[in-house]
Amino acid sequence: MQVAEAPRPAAADPAIASARDAAKKRKAFWTKQFYLWHWVSSAICLAAMLLFAFTGITLNHAGQIPAKPQVTETKLKLPDDLLGKIAATEGEADSKAALPDELSAWLRKELRTPIKGKVAEWSEFEIYLGLPRPGGDAWVSIDRETGEVVHELTNRGAISYLNDLHKGRHTGPVWSWFIDIFSIACVVFCLTGLALLWVHAKRRPKTWPIVAAGILLPVILIVFFVH
Repeated sequence: MQVAEAPRPAAADPAIASARDAAKKRKAFWTKQFYLWHWVSSAICLAAMLLFAFTGITLNHAGQIPAKPQVTETKLKLPDDLLGKIAATEGEADSKAALPDELSAWLRKELRTPIKGKVAEWSEFEIYLGLPRPGGDAWVSIDRETGEVVHELTNRGAISYLNDLHKGRHTGPVWSWFIDIFSIACVVFCLTGLALLWVHAKRRPKTWPIVAAGILLPVILIVFFVH
């Protein structure tokens, strides 16, 4: 008795196999890109993320962190040639303008603080220049008759300095640009992390419940506890 041979499976459709290979290659390409952008953005964010996380705690507990401001006062006398450049004229009205370059250079050398380009308040008897800074404050007053210069510097400590960096307070345009770049890098870091969660979600069934919990938790806190 002759036993019939079992039918052989039909060969896979080449078009289907090709489509599957293409899909796998696309997935592999994007997964590689997600990993690349994720670690690059994390490297860019590392130091600043630690800074902003730490100062988030210090700002949240600012009232509980003691700070004793240290005030330093310095008095100088303008050279006669510089005093002549700022002498008041009769009937001069109050105004706002930058200091002459020679005076800015002299003050920078004597006080060791950047002055050039900053706008001062000019009155008939005095020039007042505010110099706010992260973690403190400062000002310069110049008597237009006697040439007496008074510089007062207030330092509120390292924690106050870091808190002002967090807020971008009196930090200048370069730090402001850095915060913008850092914020963009954080967005890239979060979105690529979300993309990697999506790539591996099939093998990790708890992925989306945890993501949903992370989204809902702050919403619940805002709705029910923030007032």
